[in-house]
Amino acid sequence: MFLLRKIQNQKANMLFSKHLKKAASAIIPSPIQIDFEKGGGRTVQDVVPYPNEVFWDDTVDIHMTSKGVEYVRTPEERFENLPGYDFKAHYVDIDGLKMHYLDEGPQDGENLLLLHGQPVWSYLYRKMIPILVDHGYRCIAPDMMGMGKSDKPIKEAFHTYDIHCDMMLSFIHQLGLSDITAFVQDWGSLIGTRLVGENPELFARVILANGDLPLMTEETNPFYIPNPVVVNPKIKGFKDFAKYWFKGMPDMFQAWILFCLENTKNFIGQIMQQSTAITLSNGEMAAYDAPFPSFIYMAGPRTLPSMNVGLTGQQLPAWESLKKFEKPFISFIGLKDTLLGRPSIQEKWIKNVPGAKGQAHHQFENANHFIQDDIGDVMAERTHEFILRNPM
Repeated sequence: MFLLRKIQNQKANMLFSKHLKKAASAIIPSPIQIDFEKGGGRTVQDVVPYPNEVFWDDTVDIHMTSKGVEYVRTPEERFENLPGYDFKAHYVDIDGLKMHYLDEGPQDGENLLLLHGQPVWSYLYRKMIPILVDHGYRCIAPDMMGMGKSDKPIKEAFHTYDIHCDMMLSFIHQLGLSDITAFVQDWGSLIGTRLVGENPELFARVILANGDLPLMTEETNPFYIPNPVVVNPKIKGFKDFAKYWFKGMPDMFQAWILFCLENTKNFIGQIMQQSTAITLSNGEMAAYDAPFPSFIYMAGPRTLPSMNVGLTGQQLPAWESLKKFEKPFISFIGLKDTLLGRPSIQEKWIKNVPGAKGQAHHQFENANHFIQDDIGDVMAERTHEFILRNPM
């Protein structure tokens, strides 16, 4: 009887909380407007000319590839004296654009491919790399195109899921990488797990940290990109996002897409403080801001969330392949991450990937979305332990 009453009370509290959140969302104002019925497209189609309020730096040189892709390049002085980031820069050319990457440790060490997400860059791995190098690994950490020290296409339409997957695969081929142990998180996981599924012969092991491969199709993907895209100077900060946070999915993520895509301001700092359990120093915050001196550089972090809209089933063959992936696969999640740190996501991978069976998966209560920042030393040691337990 006591247990029954407890369950009934829990259900009543959940129902009350749901109604409270719904009521709160109805009265909180927001310049972000969602209209699922009107919807939009799967990719960026038209963009209304930016308003005068947008800081578009006319002093910045705009370059163009032979295929007509316009891009800018962050001045190197923006990256001087970044705390904890004393690494040599390397570059490869991909379709006329320079992709930056770190390549630390012995060239004959086992290859660790460290993939980041939005709105960060290889700076995210500054705590892990020295530890892993000390253990004898070769650590390769690329910056996605549009992020970090890589070139930055200025048109929103450039940034699609398929383009970034193709570019990362081209990067792997250009470096001649094989027997790769991939550490993937956030967009690094949506790209990385697809590449593993489609090219399992290139990978020896996978570490999935606060990541996933959504299984949406054209029919089940509820998200959209407005046509036309209209940047909105009235969007000031996360308070404009709160209305939809209370509503939950799919409104919450659609609002996140619009918050980033329509934003005219540098919101990197807001994201980082909201998505880490630790408090980043002013120097670290400046380092995350460094790639983006003004709005003209921001197309990458603005549009990456909207790449979810383009998930229409092209990732499903990789998922079917991953369901047959018998090489070692481990999952780590930071429980403070309410988006990708959910136990249900971890359970999905453990249940479906054969190589995940019997591995030392773990949930960390003291870590948020950017688990590499919160517990980078722990992630490095867990990576080392995972490799030792699963030799090639």
